[in-house]
Amino acid sequence: MSISIDFKNEVFSLNKLQLPSRYYYFSEEENYVKLLSIGEGIFPNDRIKTNIKLESSNAIVTTESATKVYPSKKDFGINYINIKLENSNLEVLNDELILYKDSKLLQLFRINADENSTFFYSDILTQGRSYEHFDFNSMFVRNKFYCNKELEYIENFEVLGEDLKEYIKRHESENYIYLKIYIKTNDNEEFLKTLHNKGFNSFTFSKSKKIILGSISSYDMIDIKNKQKELWNIYRKNIGKKEFNLGKQ
Repeated sequence: MSISIDFKNEVFSLNKLQLPSRYYYFSEEENYVKLLSIGEGIFPNDRIKTNIKLESSNAIVTTESATKVYPSKKDFGINYINIKLENSNLEVLNDELILYKDSKLLQLFRINADENSTFFYSDILTQGRSYEHFDFNSMFVRNKFYCNKELEYIENFEVLGEDLKEYIKRHESENYIYLKIYIKTNDNEEFLKTLHNKGFNSFTFSKSKKIILGSISSYDMIDIKNKQKELWNIYRKNIGKKEFNLGKQ
C-alpha cells in the first residue's frame, strides 16, 4: 500500500499508486493534495508508504480524515513517509492519529530539504477513541530531519500507552491531545521571534537552528485544530502567501 508523487516546476506527477492508498489533486489556486485510504485504517502488519518529492515547486498536502490504527496481538502497523525538497516549499497538515486499544504503530519519517527549501509539517496525537484513554500498546517513532543532506534533528523513541497515562496522572493534566509542529523558513530566528510575540512560547530551535520545533496540548480537538490553522497562517504570511481553505469544514 503506497503512493509516490512529485512536483517539478509546479507540474504534478503520480509515480506510483497501490491500493488502498488514494489521493485527490487540486490545482485551481495552489498545488493541493489530499491523501486518503479506501480501507478503514492501519492494521497489524500493514506497510503504508508515502513518497513526496518537490523540485522548484510549492504544494499543500493534507489527510482526508483521521488515521486509525487497529488492535494487534503481535505485529506493528508501519507508516513510512519520505519527503525530499529541492528549491521548494511544502506544507503538510495531518489530521489526528487515533491509536485504538492494544494497537501498535511504527512510524518512520524522513525529510531532506536543501537550503533553498522551506516546510511546515504538523502531527496530532489523541488519547484514542472517545471511550478510551491511551489504551494503545506501543508507538515507536523514528523521525529524521536533514538539511542539505546533513542530519539536523532526530526523534527516536517508543512510548507506551501505560506510560502516557502515568505521566498525565502525575502532572494532573486534562490535556489529552497533542499537536507537534516542525518548521523551516528562510529566516528561522526572525520567525521564532514572531511565534513568541504571538504567545507560542513552547517553540524552540533544533541544534543548528535550521528547524523550529514546537508542541501544544489541549483537552479539545477544536482548540487544537484552531491552533494548527493559526500557526499555519502565520507561516504562510511569512512566505508571502494568503490564507488557504482546505475545504474540510
